[in-house]
Amino acid sequence: MQSDIQQAMQRAGIRRLCVISGDAQWCLHAAAQWQNALAGDWITVSEQPLSSAPHCAPAALRNLLGQEFLHAIFDARSAFHAEAFAALSGTLRAGSWLLLLTPPWARWPQQIDEDSLRWADVAQAIATPNFVHHLQATLLADTQVVLQRQHQPLHLSPLPPLPGWRCQASQQQQAILQQLMEMPAGVAVITAPRGRGKSALAGMLAKQQDNCLVTAPARVSTTVLADFAAQRFRFMAPDAILACHDNLPFDWLIVDEAAAIPAPLLQQLVERFPRVLLTTTVQGYEGTGRGFMLKFCAGLNGVRHFTLDEPLRWSRQDPLEALVNKLLLFEDAALPCAASATSVRRIDQKSWLTQPDSLAAAYRLLASAHYRTSPLDLRRMMDAPGMQFWLAGETQGLQGALWLVDEGGLAPTLAQAVWAGTRRPRGNLVAQSLAAHAGFPEAATLRSRRISRIAVAAEQRRQGTGRALVRAASDAAGGCDYLSVSFGYTEALWVFWRACGFSLVRIGSQREASSGCYAAMAIRALTPAGEALQQQATRRLARDWPLLAPPIAAGPVISDGSEISFTDDDWWEAAGFAWAQRPFEASYAALWRLLQTRPLTLPLLSARVGEKQSVSAVVQRFGLSGRKALTAQLRQETAQALILLDNKRAEAMQQQLMAMQ
Repeated sequence: MQSDIQQAMQRAGIRRLCVISGDAQWCLHAAAQWQNALAGDWITVSEQPLSSAPHCAPAALRNLLGQEFLHAIFDARSAFHAEAFAALSGTLRAGSWLLLLTPPWARWPQQIDEDSLRWADVAQAIATPNFVHHLQATLLADTQVVLQRQHQPLHLSPLPPLPGWRCQASQQQQAILQQLMEMPAGVAVITAPRGRGKSALAGMLAKQQDNCLVTAPARVSTTVLADFAAQRFRFMAPDAILACHDNLPFDWLIVDEAAAIPAPLLQQLVERFPRVLLTTTVQGYEGTGRGFMLKFCAGLNGVRHFTLDEPLRWSRQDPLEALVNKLLLFEDAALPCAASATSVRRIDQKSWLTQPDSLAAAYRLLASAHYRTSPLDLRRMMDAPGMQFWLAGETQGLQGALWLVDEGGLAPTLAQAVWAGTRRPRGNLVAQSLAAHAGFPEAATLRSRRISRIAVAAEQRRQGTGRALVRAASDAAGGCDYLSVSFGYTEALWVFWRACGFSLVRIGSQREASSGCYAAMAIRALTPAGEALQQQATRRLARDWPLLAPPIAAGPVISDGSEISFTDDDWWEAAGFAWAQRPFEASYAALWRLLQTRPLTLPLLSARVGEKQSVSAVVQRFGLSGRKALTAQLRQETAQALILLDNKRAEAMQQQLMAMQ
């Protein structure tokens, strides 16, 4: 029976899922029976090998991308790695069965999921009932899913008559390739779900054009492109291209997975070449790129859009792909209805059981606006502790969504250790950063709520929807001292957050690889304690700004002038660097002001801080072994300077800091 069904599946170009649910050993026995009945690769994704079949750990599954297999086993008995599950399904060719091994069906929602340690910011793994209930409901509703439970007989019904499958992907690729070849100049964009051959098409273009330059977030992701291009192209990383001052002599620039490259960098790349092809995945475990590309391309003239939707390894009617899309909410967000008076409401995680459509719509809207949204975020949204959500509009055509995360409330001793650099507990992104980098341990002891994501449907932007969501969340944040947000700084984003009542309290010293922007943090005080933190943090940022000054226009940051006295705050910052583990970047301004007191006796600090020489230059100049040795010497020099400045005070601070550790 299994062999006959598998042959019919192969003729129809489809793949199916079988859920094997029961005790751990029984699941292995049942899976072995399938392996004995059907010949195939039987690639197994699990933490440990289950048999002699090929094996891959969930975290390493990206090593298999570009390969294809007949039949697979996914072990979810103790952990469900959602990205690996989606990726594995994409490697299976027509006629394949995917076996999903799970705990006993009734106990599954209450069972601890070890994968939660990756995304829930918890010290101990937790159960994930909302996600499991969603999986179970989706699996039971799909007539193509086979559910094999312990102590129950296996029922395999014959497939209904299905038309024979003939892949049309090559015809679609050739039609688009022809149009690209005839394109005189400009930008072309190809969007496609995974498994449609967009990288192959880009490789075909490179092969036809002898003068192509290829770039991508990582060279390893261009393997498929290289195969189809027969290596007839040159690869350069995005930053290497931009570092070239002269115009590069290429007719085409091909950017694979363009939505994963920060928009400011992508804009510069596009402007340097006469013809540009951008390709990106629009859904899947890597995140969704459609929203990003639409937003990015809106600022370009004469963009030509192409879509690849014909699968390469299975038919359009494939039930496995449709099931994975439903399980992990890969479908696109619905378009919003005509705008009316926007109603804003709060919704919590329990609503995954009572109002699943509302939260699913919110997740899809957030995914459409943030490229890097992935199944990891879905898991966190469903079951991680301390999550809150606000929605604007009705479920059908949601206008806006806001996702908040509880932070803070750390014990004072732990907050001090975070400030000192000796502890870094999981979670509390902004609260810990304000303690560890901005120098305010009280930020981690206060109760706060961080805005993790916010999205407004494109048609509803600039209508006040985003501000209404933030206002509602602020009004209902009883017990919290402040709201916070972390974002890649752009002038437009800062205008929005400032309009929402936030004050800038920290800006990073390096551009983020993910956004190409400087990381910025802002808070909105809700209580007197929060107000005191906000005033102190904004005042310190203003004082340090002339020394930090990344090349951005941060309107509200106004320097306090040329005041360079070494204050009590500076004493603590410098002492934390000297006798604890405060990072150099966080202590930079205080060290600069310390240097003004004794410039001649601090050669390393003079070079690194006063002259702003690079790490490599200082290491070479003073014959040090590397960054670690340099940091140790800088800490020693700082300690000596403080002792010379006020020995009694320095000794007291050293003792206090040693007690923290």
